[in-house]
Amino acid sequence: MVDLPGPRAASAVPEGSRAAPSRRSLLRASLASAAVLLGGGALAGCGSASAASDPRTVRMWDLFSGADGALLDELIGTARSDMPGTRVERTVLEWGTPYYTKLAMASAGGRGPDVAISHMSRLAGYAPLGLLDPWDTGLLAEFGVREQDFAAAVWGRTQFEGRTFAIPLDTHPFIVFYHPGPVREAGLLTGDGSLDQDAFSTPERFLEAGRELARASGKQGIAFGYVNDTAQGWRLFYGLYRQTGNDFDLPVGGRVTANVDAMTEVIAFMQKLVDGRANPRRLDYPAALANFTNDQSAMILSGEWELGTFQAADPELGAAPFPTVFGTPAVYADSHSFVLPRRPDPDEAHRRRTHQAVAAILKAGQTWAKAGHIPAYQPVTRTREYARLEPQARYAAAADHVVLDPAVWFAGAGSDFQNSMSQVLQQSMLDGLAPDRAARAMVERINTALSKPSPA
Repeated sequence: MVDLPGPRAASAVPEGSRAAPSRRSLLRASLASAAVLLGGGALAGCGSASAASDPRTVRMWDLFSGADGALLDELIGTARSDMPGTRVERTVLEWGTPYYTKLAMASAGGRGPDVAISHMSRLAGYAPLGLLDPWDTGLLAEFGVREQDFAAAVWGRTQFEGRTFAIPLDTHPFIVFYHPGPVREAGLLTGDGSLDQDAFSTPERFLEAGRELARASGKQGIAFGYVNDTAQGWRLFYGLYRQTGNDFDLPVGGRVTANVDAMTEVIAFMQKLVDGRANPRRLDYPAALANFTNDQSAMILSGEWELGTFQAADPELGAAPFPTVFGTPAVYADSHSFVLPRRPDPDEAHRRRTHQAVAAILKAGQTWAKAGHIPAYQPVTRTREYARLEPQARYAAAADHVVLDPAVWFAGAGSDFQNSMSQVLQQSMLDGLAPDRAARAMVERINTALSKPSPA
């Protein structure tokens, strides 16, 4: 973490010849001021001046604690041989709004770390504001990392105004986990032991599969934890809505264009999925995890980030990309990505070192795959070593069809927008709000978000 400066003094320019400040520069100045007033004490001393003065040290901010944090240390250690003479110093900050607020303030003052981790879904709130510097893709290519090494669905979100502002570390999709025993007994596995995607290929088939799983297990079919959760309802809804072939047109300052009929169809399906017949109805997130790990449910709809928890309970754990229920392949996901916090006058030699370090970390992605994350650098997922990972290799194809949150400043991981959408969806799934009314309520909430002025 670093001590943040106040707004820089204006340069000495003859009165009348100075250009009017842009909205972007005014925003950066206001954020820098806020850093002093609100965040200076919290951030002071965290940047390690000694590291900043050491040309061999690449300072990185991230939000990985616990098992993921330990695995990132291992990943960096594995990559060290590919970045000789370079030391990566991590600073771990609190996940969610506190992290992104500190990153924005530090970037606004031009005193952020050399590189930071950001969810790709947050990029629209940073790149347009001038808070990030673009990556030198030619330099990355020199170190063996090229655009064609990433899935197009992921790489497309790295761009702003024709430049690359994020380098994906992984894809972490919303998938299905299952216990192979009851799934096999229900006749829902293919010959090679993979989930029979065709058995889940329509809303009716998906619901019938849940009933078959309940009969085979003698307990419950499919668990989904959404009660009082700030994101799970939205994750399931948006992935399914994109499967209908629709998306939201979100003009900032305007009104959303959406297919309300398709939204209604998706919400009606979600209601039936948690109607308490074959599948449990009232599950919050922790209860859903416990329900599945304790063999009370044969399958769970969840993020791949829960792999470690589930595999500890069931070493034979199965997993698969989220089935295509509404015709168009689409899997809700996000991506941990590397970004370059803005520097007014970056040291080119140190930027080169940073590019080399990130390239080395990407190429060591097999280590990161242990956590369940799909390495974004595809040469890793094409190796025999990765193909032997179970069940990771069985859902790696999800990366080809991922959809992230809409590319607007107010959406993304940990945002109030996700929570707002999930609240409406909970009213429908738990309290019986009619699907068409829920769809219209979501549209109105989106319009409210659009009506707020964009910081850009």
